[in-house]
Parts: sequence; C-alpha cells; structure tokens
Amino acid sequence: MITLKKSLLFASSLFLIAMGPVSAHPPAKESSKFVALQAVDQVWLRAYNAGDANKVASLYAKDAVLLPPGAPAAHGQKAIHAFFAHDFAESQKVGITFHLGLHPDGGVVGDWGWCSGTYNVTDQSGKVVDTGKYLSVSRKEGGAWRYVRDTWNSDGAMPAPAVDKTTK
Repeated sequence: MITLKKSLLFASSLFLIAMGPVSAHPPAKESSKFVALQAVDQVWLRAYNAGDANKVASLYAKDAVLLPPGAPAAHGQKAIHAFFAHDFAESQKVGITFHLGLHPDGGVVGDWGWCSGTYNVTDQSGKVVDTGKYLSVSRKEGGAWRYVRDTWNSDGAMPAPAVDKTTK
C-alpha cells in the first residue's frame, strides 16, 4: 500500500512539474492569434444564420467532434455537415437567428486555441427564445483555424419527459 501511495505521489509531482510552464505563461487573449480565432466564430455565425451547411462544416477539422445538446455527437466533417443541414432546415422554418455574446473568453497557445462565451437565440419577431453558453477548441491547420471540438448548451430547463397516458 505504501508503494502505491508513493507511486501516486510521484506521478502527481511529475504532472505538476510538467504543467508548471503552461500556467506560468497564460494564453494571451488580446493577441492577434486570439483575434483571428474569434473571427472564425463570426464566420460560423454568419454561415449558420444563412443556413450554409457547407460553409459551417468547412470550419471544422476532418477529425472534429461536434457535441450538440440533446443529440448524439457528430464525428467528422460529413457528420457535422449532416447535423447542421438538418438543424438549419428546422431553424429556418421557425425563423431562428443565433447571436453570440459580446465578450468571449479564450486564448491561444501555439497552434491550439479555445473560445467560450454566451449566446442567445431569437425568433422571427426578435424575441429571445433561448440563452446559453458555448465552448470550442480549435487547431491551426494550413494557416487556418479549424474547430476540433465544439459544444453548447442552454441555460433553460430541460423539457419534462413525455407522459404516457395509455398506461395506468
């Protein structure tokens, strides 16, 4: 048992030593790299609201994973394209418009970056019908930022489960 505790202590120490340089140099939020990373979110937003599944899917790496709320994960550009093509069709029927919050957080370290922030969704009349938060992780590939993981979730309560009125 003592050997296991020593091994865990040693492994924990190595982890902390390895993480030291990362925490000593926090990601720069105002760097030109972060500004470029945020610009991809704006391209995504315009393409989403235009219902352009081809453009949206092109912003994701070939090995990306989309983690949408209330749906299975979509692995790879083809599955991500399929998810958004279906989502756009449903959203455009009811006049949904997606908006990102004004002050996203994030950073860039080397060829990796992340953004997080808030969003809201409005209907045709401009009424806010949903609010929430998002997180994306991106990798720079061939000079362009591509999402490798992307997720969002609503601040609203989950819908109540359907009640089966045929059983007693």
